[in-house]
Amino acid sequence: MKIEQIYTGCLAQGAYYIESNGEVAIIDPLREVKTYIEKAKIDNAKIKYIFETHFHADFVSGHVTLSKETGAPIVFGPNAATSFDSIIAKNNQVFKLGNITITVLHTPGHTMESSVYLLKDKNGKDHSIFSGDTLFLGDVGRPDLAQKTGSITAEDLAGFLFDSLRTKIMPLADDVIVYPAHGAGSSCGKKLSKETVDILGNQKQTNYALRADMTKEEFIKEVTDGLLPPPQYFPLNVQMNKEGYDDFGDVLKRSAQALSPEAFEAAVNETEAIVLDVRHQNDFAKGHIPRSIFIGLDGGFAPWVGALIADVKKPILLVTPVGREEETITRLSRVGFDQTLGYLKGGFNAWKKASKEYDSVSSISATTFKETKESGAVPVFDVRKEAEFLSEHVLGANNTPLDYINNYLAAFPDTGSFYVHCAGGYRSMIAASILKSRGIHNLIDVQGGFKAIKEVNVAVSAYVCPSTL
Repeated sequence: MKIEQIYTGCLAQGAYYIESNGEVAIIDPLREVKTYIEKAKIDNAKIKYIFETHFHADFVSGHVTLSKETGAPIVFGPNAATSFDSIIAKNNQVFKLGNITITVLHTPGHTMESSVYLLKDKNGKDHSIFSGDTLFLGDVGRPDLAQKTGSITAEDLAGFLFDSLRTKIMPLADDVIVYPAHGAGSSCGKKLSKETVDILGNQKQTNYALRADMTKEEFIKEVTDGLLPPPQYFPLNVQMNKEGYDDFGDVLKRSAQALSPEAFEAAVNETEAIVLDVRHQNDFAKGHIPRSIFIGLDGGFAPWVGALIADVKKPILLVTPVGREEETITRLSRVGFDQTLGYLKGGFNAWKKASKEYDSVSSISATTFKETKESGAVPVFDVRKEAEFLSEHVLGANNTPLDYINNYLAAFPDTGSFYVHCAGGYRSMIAASILKSRGIHNLIDVQGGFKAIKEVNVAVSAYVCPSTL
């Protein structure tokens, strides 16, 4: 038996490859499925089943394409309904894979169709669970993503989740291995661990949601408290996972169109496409196409695209580092953004060589920021998350979280310079690009963010541990 976790850091997502005696199961695959097919070929094995733990909201799964490529059936838990052929399993239904078995444990709560897959070894012993978004390490799945106005509430789902955990998961032995669908960085939970594999006994001891003496009322309160609104693209990804989508190969073929600066400029003028610049933030600051939006590849790229662009049907034109065009299209497609019209051939340097207009972002070092701040009042805007800000921040700073930056546009001064920072420089450059695209140009980015600011001893608030907030 072989179990391999295929973890994608940008999405904080774990897919799973399980092989036994020449038969393979894939759990929660990513949209580009070549990796799974190649692994099976290397093992001289056949992909027999594709298991989905639920309808994912934060990414587009590869189940439809993988089934088409291999002929393997797609398996969902009870209550699922799809527009494509699939097996809607019953609770406790058993699927044989080589000399092991996988049992469906229906665990409604995160969503109504959510299911955990229990793997039993060749001796029939419980070995591991693939817990999807039902159970994370340190947390459980948020119960507000599948609620429907006027029918089921987040509190209802939290109650179902409480029952699911206590009747299906907690009775399992402590040595059962837990393989979750997500780790830290995912928007599907609140307190996810950076670890991606654990044993259930440890989770019973450390995961607040598995506390043995917790009442259902306490559980509902804890898991629903402090939930921020989910990213706007989540329902659109759920729809694609339920109804199907274009094969990634087709998306790549039509999206990978190299456009000269002249053709790129014409496309910008003729369409309502967003110009998305995915280079490093320092390169974007030095020069970029006016009104383009920066979201760098070398950061939390896909989730930020989903959160800030939101509409997966919005056409996009790309400015990428040379050689990373296909990677960008691939990572956009993982969260359902399939409408890329093309990319700037030769990158931003080609734009400059063509003598096209370009913009830049004013920035200063943390040392200069300190000197300026100490000489008088300086408006400072911190675009980190609220919990980060409350934990520690520059005295007198305003908190305008990047996730909801468009809700704070009126807070930024019309005249006079103001300063923007995040934790390390990535998010503040995204914020700067959005503000400039909205006509707000009197901003100055603080290089290196709060980390650099602290290092030069700018006055900050007393530290509060984020876990106590």
